[in-house]
Amino acid sequence: MAEDEILKMENKQVPYGRIDIIGCGRLGLRVAINLMQVHRGGPKVIGAFDGQEIDGGDVIFTLLGAKPGQSKPDFIKQLCTHDENFRKIDSHSEYISEDNLDLIKGDVVIIVIAGGNTIPTAAKIIKHAQKRGAKTIGTAGIFGWDGNIEIKDISEYDNNNPAVEELRAQGITENHLVLTTNKLIRDNEPVTPFVLDDVAKVLTKNALILLRDAYD
Repeated sequence: MAEDEILKMENKQVPYGRIDIIGCGRLGLRVAINLMQVHRGGPKVIGAFDGQEIDGGDVIFTLLGAKPGQSKPDFIKQLCTHDENFRKIDSHSEYISEDNLDLIKGDVVIIVIAGGNTIPTAAKIIKHAQKRGAKTIGTAGIFGWDGNIEIKDISEYDNNNPAVEELRAQGITENHLVLTTNKLIRDNEPVTPFVLDDVAKVLTKNALILLRDAYD
């Protein structure tokens, strides 16, 4: 292959589009770091949304140099050392609710909010994103000792996962990717950092595929 043809292909493989991460906890941080490091493509803008501040229990954050009291999205922005003309973090230190859905502008929206019953909020985010033509990915149980990870459209799941069933009850029945380890809080297994690493890899890969497909 001629050198000028290789250069032409390289010049096409630049960041484009936007991926939003709703929820910047232990999993959202991992996904954000993965996306920051994508070379020869990937998102030009990464939206980071979370109203929570870092505390001493957020060990993955403090290992990376975060200080208690820092905003989680702002810390993600701090970690991204790219020139903003190449790739930037659009940081929002607030929780997403029905009142600020318009802040979500991603071509792909990754929903990884945690704590309590997050399904009603997730369903509103999915409906808003899909109305804009965006693609969505979420989770339905990421507990467990090992990474028995499954990801497919919500329409392809049976009725054994209560999180999937509750999303369906909220009107989310198709065109939404759901990732699960097939372990839920009822199974009395912890959320482990090594499973979170694997989950983040799968979420990142699928988000990049959806982003690519949106621009093909």
